[in-house]
Amino acid sequence: MARLRAAGCVFAEDEARILLAAAATPAELAVMVRDRAAGRPLEHVAGWAEFAGLRIAVDPGVFVPRRRSEFLARSAAALVREDALVVDLCCGTGALGAALAATAEHRVRLYAADVDPAAVRCARRNLAATGAGVFEGDLFDALPPGLRGRVDVLLANVPYVPTDDIALLPAEARLHEARPALDGGADGLDVLRRVAADAPHWLAPGGALLFETSDQQAGTALGVVTAAGLSATLGYDDDLDATVVTAVRPAPGVW
Repeated sequence: MARLRAAGCVFAEDEARILLAAAATPAELAVMVRDRAAGRPLEHVAGWAEFAGLRIAVDPGVFVPRRRSEFLARSAAALVREDALVVDLCCGTGALGAALAATAEHRVRLYAADVDPAAVRCARRNLAATGAGVFEGDLFDALPPGLRGRVDVLLANVPYVPTDDIALLPAEARLHEARPALDGGADGLDVLRRVAADAPHWLAPGGALLFETSDQQAGTALGVVTAAGLSATLGYDDDLDATVVTAVRPAPGVW
């Protein structure tokens, strides 16, 4: 624990307990402490992250699920109806899909996709118990064509950090997580624009696209999905400092 404190780990005692539980031998523990002290994310060192009460496997280099995204999972779960078709796009570890499947009141048919092969391997382990299909590829290109026009809930935790702000991120994220999971382009909304452009073709009538954004980007993000023909609202969670946009494809005859 002293070594973790010396390395600047604010929650050294808690981290030490996690590493002690994760290590199978004293030698493995020594390697874990060394790696954590060197700046590797705790979740990569221990091999898991807690998210929405679940233990989510996190492999080296894969985006670590953030606690604030629990609001995104809760917001999506509230929209789920029986046998809903749910897609977790840009799924990373699959944490959002796993949390939704665990907390929704109704059974879901879950699909997930990511462009990062390491994330896909990780998500397949985390989502194995849900029976989800997990696919590798660029956004909607990864999904089975038969889902087109049938998706009830589309979770898209797209990267939204502006490119020039990547250098300002904590070293844990900047140096140890895949850049495509962080970099949202010049204003942080490039990937969102691509998702929004295609979402109306994949959503069922009345289906919803949900994504996380920042307070500063919220107004522009609303404009992006509104321009794509979706009806959008903002949701906030002050405790998690989280902002979520819910954008619905209008049902026929609904204006």
